[in-house]
Amino acid sequence: MGRITIAIDGHSSTGKSTVARELAKALDYIYVDSGAMYRAVTLYALRNGFVDQANGGVNKEALISSLPDIELVFEKNGQNGKAEICLNGENVEKAIRTMEVSGLVSAVAAMPEVRKKLVEQQRLIGKDKGVVMDGRDIGTVVFPDAELKLFMTASSRIRATRRYKELLERGEDISFEEVLHNVESRDHADSTRKDSPLVMAEDAVEIDNSDMGEAEQFERILSHAKDLIAKGSAG
Repeated sequence: MGRITIAIDGHSSTGKSTVARELAKALDYIYVDSGAMYRAVTLYALRNGFVDQANGGVNKEALISSLPDIELVFEKNGQNGKAEICLNGENVEKAIRTMEVSGLVSAVAAMPEVRKKLVEQQRLIGKDKGVVMDGRDIGTVVFPDAELKLFMTASSRIRATRRYKELLERGEDISFEEVLHNVESRDHADSTRKDSPLVMAEDAVEIDNSDMGEAEQFERILSHAKDLIAKGSAG
């Protein structure tokens, strides 16, 4: 059976990572959460004092000069089988999911030097196909020739509600209004940045899951993938 590259882009909190992980498992493909890579770099900036806590700005020069010191790898969690991000040898999968990181990740991801480093790593991971990768620019920049491109979206309030529930379950003390503001701010930052803005690729399949159940969505996407794999094998 032929192997393809699957690129999943879209707004924050649309369930990209969940779908990508399930799809990779169903197809026995490699799953890469590109967003986790940008979050890990953001966490590194926070831990090393490259963030001005007063205005939330990032010391770009300091972070850029430290990029060679940042090593990111994905390691499989033996308990749940998930590929989790490690920053310089430390599993930071939980540490990167805080609102503090969420509030800064778009600014870090907008830096061309950061994007260049991570895009190179992402392409290396997917060079042999058989990969499912999700993010903001996977189908437009990282893998413009991907056989299957998906663009996931939903209304900002629905996405904020999902994110709010996740954060409450993790024990974070936060209001819904803060989460909604973060979602809308990230949408604006991701869509208007100069380097690799969030846009839907012309040949992408749009998935609006505002009113779609997870099971229905997954079956629809899996069907798309299997059709393309079958066509590739037949060809």
